[in-house]
Amino acid sequence: MTEGPLVAVLDYGIGNLRSAQKALQRMGARATLTADRGLIGEAAGIVLPGVGAFGRCLEALDESGLTGIAREAAVDAATGGRPFLGICVGMQMLFDGSDESSGSPGLGVIEGRVRRITGEVKCPQMQWNRLDITDDEALFAGLPPGAWMYFVHGYTAQVGPATVATCEYGTPLCAAVRRGNLWGVQFHPEKSGRTGLKVLGNFVDSLPGGP
Repeated sequence: MTEGPLVAVLDYGIGNLRSAQKALQRMGARATLTADRGLIGEAAGIVLPGVGAFGRCLEALDESGLTGIAREAAVDAATGGRPFLGICVGMQMLFDGSDESSGSPGLGVIEGRVRRITGEVKCPQMQWNRLDITDDEALFAGLPPGAWMYFVHGYTAQVGPATVATCEYGTPLCAAVRRGNLWGVQFHPEKSGRTGLKVLGNFVDSLPGGP
């Protein structure tokens, strides 16, 4: 086990938890799957992965007793506190809500809603796509221009003030957001080869005790 910074990967039983954990470990983090409040409190950074339906992810987060912890940690990160990264539906849950599950409020840390992908494109987007980085972000340091990332999603967050990267899919879609030390990525960095691992490595480097 690496001796790098402790990263708590919130364990609520949904999706790509272990693959995210292993990818973070490859990039030098002492990443652990956990729902333990004490261990989460000790972590240098927090990661919230997610796949599947927006409402089911929120339901599972609540059943695991992690909704309040996740919201508090995300708010803290957004105001300059401990770094937090949401991945795929984990990013979408940071918003106010989603048209996919209109009765399930999101964590409400970033304003806006998640809406179904529309237009003359296949839905869901299930492919490699290029990032258009719209702001100078430490999370994307060292990436080549137009870096390719792997996307699997039928719903997309609204492009807004927090958007720091988009991808072209009929129209520009929100690919990443940032507020303070809170980041969210719609793509799967743990499934995106070297460029995705570089994003996770940049997150690890941002943590106290990181390289």
